[in-house]
Amino acid sequence: MFETLLGTDAARRRHREAPFAAERERYLEHCADLGAARSSLLVKSRELIWISRFLEPGASQGVDIEQLHTVVRQRASVHQGATMAQRVMTIARPWLRFLRWWRTPEVAILPSQDLLDRYVDWMRDERGFSSSTVKRWRHEVGRFLHWSATTDRRLDDLQPSDIDQYFVVEGAGRWSRVTVSGVAAALRVFLRYAAAKGRCNSHLADTIRAPRVYQQESLPFAPDWCDVGRLLDSTATGSPRDVRDRAILMLLSIYGMRRGEVVSLRLDQVDWCNRCIHLFRLKRRQPQVYPLLSSVAEALARYIDTVRPPTSFPQVFIRLRAPRCPLTPGGIYHVVRQRVDDLGIQIAHRGPHALRHACATRLVAEGMTLKEIGDHLGHRSASTTRIYTKVDLTALREVGDFDLGDLP
Repeated sequence: MFETLLGTDAARRRHREAPFAAERERYLEHCADLGAARSSLLVKSRELIWISRFLEPGASQGVDIEQLHTVVRQRASVHQGATMAQRVMTIARPWLRFLRWWRTPEVAILPSQDLLDRYVDWMRDERGFSSSTVKRWRHEVGRFLHWSATTDRRLDDLQPSDIDQYFVVEGAGRWSRVTVSGVAAALRVFLRYAAAKGRCNSHLADTIRAPRVYQQESLPFAPDWCDVGRLLDSTATGSPRDVRDRAILMLLSIYGMRRGEVVSLRLDQVDWCNRCIHLFRLKRRQPQVYPLLSSVAEALARYIDTVRPPTSFPQVFIRLRAPRCPLTPGGIYHVVRQRVDDLGIQIAHRGPHALRHACATRLVAEGMTLKEIGDHLGHRSASTTRIYTKVDLTALREVGDFDLGDLP
């Protein structure tokens, strides 16, 4: 790697004579394989020389955060700079993790960590919960167990008053009614599992009372379709980011895809010959086939042919910058949120799910039935689709204009 990256014999010799040359070169090759630009590799290579000189000879046995802070101070003593410490940390930690030399700071183990781990396995393997549900409920239960530990409350001694206190202390003034209901549901399921394992009172879960959340009480938070058009118009350039974002925005707004469905979309799911796209709907947990509209096909083909980085990953949407790996759901959220903010579109929620709502609202306006809309969006139940009837202004006006005649 040094031979191709560095331009002079003196530079190559300097890099090879510095400590941990083989480890530094192997890491630079790894970064190049992930798509790092040559300028980025040069910065990493120069900084890694300094870092390697300040590391102890026994660094392969593990480097912790205190040792790395010492390296940062030594590096700063040689070259002062406002961003020096951040740059050293940003380059050193990934290198040490790649070598498996990084010693992760020890985190205090929860007293009920073993139970939490088994509960996560139970949710995933026995109940078949989606990965997002498992992650969210693990977070909520872990936060509750951490609070219990820091307030000297043991799981097997918990009382209903302790759970009430948790909601008062943690949620007062911060959690909405919907959030409180979700936390209550997560704790109720966990405590039933814990009771089945003999770790807490069997009646504890039944004492949790969540606030009532009325079905269909809210309105869909969709932007106007003209605003969706503005979003798409903002991508009508030849820049790589706009080309990629245009394809993403079309999938979200035309097919009503969830962000998890967008990031998991693979190249082999786009059938160019038969002009269709195969989706795996997350909630239905079954495949679904859609016609590949010409505008979407054009946007996808332009992205794949001209912008998508060469990579072994099968997913369609890949990061534009190194590391060249698939986009995450958070990345899709950032794509939509940034463009909504830039255009000044005023909606309650500015993430990708708003475009899914815009898709449904448009289908309602075009006169499609709830069954057809639910099938298009991949809903499991027609009740999920009913919220969109509240934005069918034409039908609502017909109800409002209904003449009761002479009836009192």
